[in-house]
Amino acid sequence: MTQVRIVHATTYRYAHPVRFTTHRVMLRPRDSHDLRLLGTKWSITPAATSTRWAHDVFSNSVCYLDWEGRESDTLEIVSTLALDHFPSGVDTPRETLDPSAETYPFGYPPEEFPDLARLMERQHPDPGRMVDSWARRFLPNTGPARTMDLLASMTQAIKADFIYEAREAEGTNPPSVTLARGRGACRDFALLMMEGVRALGLAARFVSGYVYADRGGTATIGGGATHAWCAVYLPGAGWVEFDPTNGLMAGRNLIRVGSARTPEQAVPIAGGFIGNDFISMTVAGAGTVGHPPAPWIGPGQAGSNSSASPTAISPPSTTSA
Repeated sequence: MTQVRIVHATTYRYAHPVRFTTHRVMLRPRDSHDLRLLGTKWSITPAATSTRWAHDVFSNSVCYLDWEGRESDTLEIVSTLALDHFPSGVDTPRETLDPSAETYPFGYPPEEFPDLARLMERQHPDPGRMVDSWARRFLPNTGPARTMDLLASMTQAIKADFIYEAREAEGTNPPSVTLARGRGACRDFALLMMEGVRALGLAARFVSGYVYADRGGTATIGGGATHAWCAVYLPGAGWVEFDPTNGLMAGRNLIRVGSARTPEQAVPIAGGFIGNDFISMTVAGAGTVGHPPAPWIGPGQAGSNSSASPTAISPPSTTSA
């Protein structure tokens, strides 16, 4: 078990006061067998006049913020989390795979297929079958492939063959663009792997959250910022996470916040404003391991404090305001 403390904030500045439309915020993880949320505290400047919690179509926890016409030249949303993380061992998925899924190709059980069908569909055009050709590189010339070896090879090849570049601009590059450029942000790599495994007939989903360095100081790309990776559904093992940016698998060092069929459905902060005076969005990040939580607001609550000042900031993968 690893205790993790994460501070995430996004700050927008405008030349003159503007009015904010409703903002949709997805920053609260869900409790699960591998993740326990100990506490959460929010600071919103200017203070929202109303907050509303809901679960989206994927059962992600989402908060809607409204200011009801209030104007400001700055908007800052800070979320602080304290969590216990129980990552699975790297070899666990291989050990828990259903025997029918140990080698590729395999089929999903009839009772699960209808629920996985949309997550198996290709979501982007593939001019010249570029993604198809790339994905089939990882198949042996003859005979079946070991499923976990296939997925591990794809994960590690993205890390080895592509250049990582941080990008604060919103949006995710189509897989064909990532392949052609040979570079991208973590969300671009996640989408490339998703479309690659979908090209092989497997179900995949996009995951947004955080990656942290362990006590040994293992370097990770995207640490201290909102990170993106993907999960592939494997009978017996369930949803197994793969981080192609760092070459990680099985959820090690990954804090899952939201999962969705497409990157656009897992945007951490989305909203708008009325006016033409946008100046900048500034971001920074902080995450610590092994620190006890502060006396924070309990899980499921959102705190608004117009005078609070965040001490550390971390950016979302894609943000609009």
